[in-house]
Amino acid sequence: MTISTKANVQVCDHPLVKHYLTRLRDYQTPSNEFRRTAIQLSKALAYEAFRDLHAREAGVETPLGPAQGVVLNDYVVLAPVLRAGLVIAEAAQELVPPNARVYHVGLKRDEATLQAISYYAKLPERLPAESKVYVLDPMLATGGSAVAAIQLFINLDVKHIHLVSFLAAPEGIKTVHDKFPQVKITTASIDSHLNEHGFIVPGLGDAGDRIFGT
Repeated sequence: MTISTKANVQVCDHPLVKHYLTRLRDYQTPSNEFRRTAIQLSKALAYEAFRDLHAREAGVETPLGPAQGVVLNDYVVLAPVLRAGLVIAEAAQELVPPNARVYHVGLKRDEATLQAISYYAKLPERLPAESKVYVLDPMLATGGSAVAAIQLFINLDVKHIHLVSFLAAPEGIKTVHDKFPQVKITTASIDSHLNEHGFIVPGLGDAGDRIFGT
């Protein structure tokens, strides 16, 4: 998969990613197809985001003899932002070891102020130093929800945080990197701008509503 990288932002430029994203953008795509396509796109984006995982060498026995391989060496944490982030977590869990942790982060946007409001976050008191946290939020719009979610893990002294989104607005990227320049972002597209309501243009609408048919 081809990746263009600039200032800790990875934009996936694979034909399948572009195809999945086009189907998600289409307002005529029905909810059941939208969800299936969102899972496929999530898996592709997670695959690329997981490139920064560390591995250690390990031996393994094949049917014909010994071979040298690797096993993942990081403590993987998936942090979906409710509710739309659940679809990325579902796909990502198929790629990482079964002992990866999932910590849900409940945030909603105040439609008047566009600020993120936290309503749920059940996190441990501490995380291992080698933790790799992947914040999963399909739409990086104003950046308020992403910053609020990232801050929860910064408060736990996590050093390695990676944000995975279907789409990103330039305003959202700036918001995240103004506060946390070290955070990596993986997305399928950087769109034009935000409208007066804080929605990504051209975007794909409300990801949560379209995934869950609400």
